[in-house]
Amino acid sequence: MKILYAIQGTGNGHVSRAREVIPYLEKYGELDLLLSGTQADVELSQPLRWKLHGFSFIFGKHGGVDYRKTWTTMDLRQLRKDMAMLPLEEYDLIISDFEPVTAWACRSRKIPCIGLSHQASYLSPKTPRPARHIPHWAEWLFRNYAPVTAAIGFHFQRYDDFIYTPIIRSEIRALRPENKGHYTVYLPAHDDHLLVALLKQIDEVPWHVFSKHCRESYRDANVWVRPVNNTLFNDSLASCEGLLTAGGFESPAEALFLGKKVFSIPMMGQWEQQCNAEALRRMGVPVMKPSEKRLGPVLKEWVKNGPLVPVDFPDHTEEIVERLVNSYCSR
Repeated sequence: MKILYAIQGTGNGHVSRAREVIPYLEKYGELDLLLSGTQADVELSQPLRWKLHGFSFIFGKHGGVDYRKTWTTMDLRQLRKDMAMLPLEEYDLIISDFEPVTAWACRSRKIPCIGLSHQASYLSPKTPRPARHIPHWAEWLFRNYAPVTAAIGFHFQRYDDFIYTPIIRSEIRALRPENKGHYTVYLPAHDDHLLVALLKQIDEVPWHVFSKHCRESYRDANVWVRPVNNTLFNDSLASCEGLLTAGGFESPAEALFLGKKVFSIPMMGQWEQQCNAEALRRMGVPVMKPSEKRLGPVLKEWVKNGPLVPVDFPDHTEEIVERLVNSYCSR
C-alpha cells in the first residue's frame, strides 16, 4: 500500500501531531510525506518527499495575523504548478492535515482525500463557536481551505463521533510535571517587548516568554524572553504553574494534560482561535481579548487564584490510524 501524508506548516501543532502519527502509518505500507507552509518552528524527524510553498498565515506583532505579509507570500502560480506535478494517482490513501495543495489537487482530479486535523473538527456544527454572529467567510475557510471527502478531527472534547481528544506528543507524556512557580508564555502574534511591559506589572512571579520575534535571549526584571525552542519550551512547561497562551490547540491541550493552569488570549481576527477559546471558556479556562484594558488586573488575579481544569486525554493514536486506514483505504 502507498500512502501520502500531507502536513500544514503554519504553526507547530500540525507537525507535532504528524510526528506521532507517522510511525503508525508506516506499519501499513510505503509512506511519503509532504509539508507546505513557512511558519513552523518544529521539524519532522523523517525525510520529506516534497517541501512546498503552500499558503501560510504570517503572525503579526500586535495580537493578530499580518495580512499584508500573508498576502505577499502567497503565490498562486506556484500553487497551480505544485498541484499539477503531484502524482496522486499512485497512492492508495491520501491524508491531509489541513494542507491545501494536496487537498485541492485531489478535489480537481476527483480523488478521495481524508482530513486528519484539528480544523476537521469544525466540519461538525456541534463543535463550539462563540455566541456572536458567525462570519460566513471563516466557516467557508474551514470547509474549503483544504477540502476533504471525509475526516477525523481533534478537539478538547469529543463533540461528535468523528472527533477525538488531542494527540499529546510522546515527549510531553514522558514529562514529570512539577511546579517551580514560574509562568510560561507562548503568544506568537505578540511582540516580546509589549509582553515584557505587561508582565513586569505582575512582578510576584517569574515569566518565561517564548517569542517568534526575538533572536537572542534576554531578561528584563522578572521576565525572561527566549526564541522559540522545543526543548526549552517543554522544560519550562513541565515545571511551570501555568501557561499564558493564544487560542491555539496543541499548547493549551498539552498544558491541561500536565495539570497546569491556562489563560487564553486568542488572536484577533482569527476565527479558529476565537472558536478554540470559546471551547476553553466552556471548560472553565479564563479567556480575554488582547485589547481589553483590564487584562493586567485579570492576569494578576489568575496568577493568584486561577482554576485548574481537569481533562482526560488518553493515548489513542494507534486506534485512530487503524480506523483511518480500515475505513478509507482504497485497497
